[in-house]
Amino acid sequence: MPVPRTVRVVVTTLIASAAVAAGWFAWQIYVANPWTRDGRVRVDIIEIAPDVSGPVAQVHVKDNQVVKKGDLLFTIDPERYRFALAQAQASLEGLELQQAQRQRELERRKQLSSLAVTVEAIEQAETAAATATAAYDQALAAFNTARLNLDRTEVRSPVNGYVTNLRLNPGDYATAGKAVVALVDSDSFYVSGYFEETKLRNLREGNKAVIRLMGFPDDLDGHVESVARAIVDREMIQGTGDLIANINPTFSWVRLAQRIPVRIALDHVPDTVSLSAGMTATIVVEPGTQVAPTHPHETAPAAPPAIPTPPPRPPGR
Repeated sequence: MPVPRTVRVVVTTLIASAAVAAGWFAWQIYVANPWTRDGRVRVDIIEIAPDVSGPVAQVHVKDNQVVKKGDLLFTIDPERYRFALAQAQASLEGLELQQAQRQRELERRKQLSSLAVTVEAIEQAETAAATATAAYDQALAAFNTARLNLDRTEVRSPVNGYVTNLRLNPGDYATAGKAVVALVDSDSFYVSGYFEETKLRNLREGNKAVIRLMGFPDDLDGHVESVARAIVDREMIQGTGDLIANINPTFSWVRLAQRIPVRIALDHVPDTVSLSAGMTATIVVEPGTQVAPTHPHETAPAAPPAIPTPPPRPPGR
C-alpha cells in the first residue's frame, strides 16, 4: 500500500532532526571537550656520572635491565684511591702525635713558675699547639675526602628504573662529572598532550583524564597536572642587537590554533600495559571532574652523607 504523504513528511522530518541533533552533539563534543590525539608518553632520564675519574673495572648491569635504588651499576678501579686513603691516614696519625706532643709541652710550661720559663716561651708553646691542631684538622679533612673518593668508586643507582642504551664497557675511562650511563626513572612516567588553544578554556588542573595508547587496548587513568605557560614563537625573529623584535610577516589565509603542552599525571596503569617513553596516546579530559592529586612515588629527601669518623687517637705520652 502506498505510504501517506503525511507519514513520509513526518519520517523525513524526524530523520533530518536526528541528523541535525547528532551533528550538533558531535560538534559540541569536538569543540567543548578538551581532547587530542597528539599525546606522548614521557619519563625522566637520569644521567649517571661518576664523582671520581678512572678506568672502569667492572660493569654490573646489562642494557634494559631493571634496577632498584642503591643497586651497583659499575665500579671504577679503586687502587689509586686506596693508596691515597692510606697516605692520608698515615699523615693524619703523624700529625695527631705531633699535636699531642705540642699540647703536653704547653701543659708542662704552664706548670712552671715565672722564674723557670718566660711569658714569651709560653706564648710560643701555645702558638705551636694551635698550629699543630690546625694541621691535624686539615689532615683529617684530607683523610675524609680520600675515604669518600674511595667510596665513590662504586657508582650506584639513585632511583628505581631501567638501564637504557648502555654503552659502557670495562676498560673505558670514566671522567668525573661526565655522564656514562642513562637510567629511566620508572617512578616518573607521565603523558604530555598537545591541546589546541581553543580547547584550553574548558580545561582545569585536576580534571580527570583518560589516556588511550595506540599499542594497548586498556585505558589509563590520570588527571591534568599542569599547563605549559610558554611555547616558542616561530614567527618572531630577533632584531639587531636582540633589542628590537623583528616580526616575520605571515601571508597565510587560515590561522591555525596553536598547540599547548599539558602535563597529565598517571593515577593508574593496568598491569597489562608496559610503558615506554615516546609512545603515542590519545587524551580525553573530562571537564567538571576533579581528581585529588596523588604523588605515590614521592620520597623523602635523602639525608646528607655522614662525615666519616677519623681513626682513634693514640693515647698521649
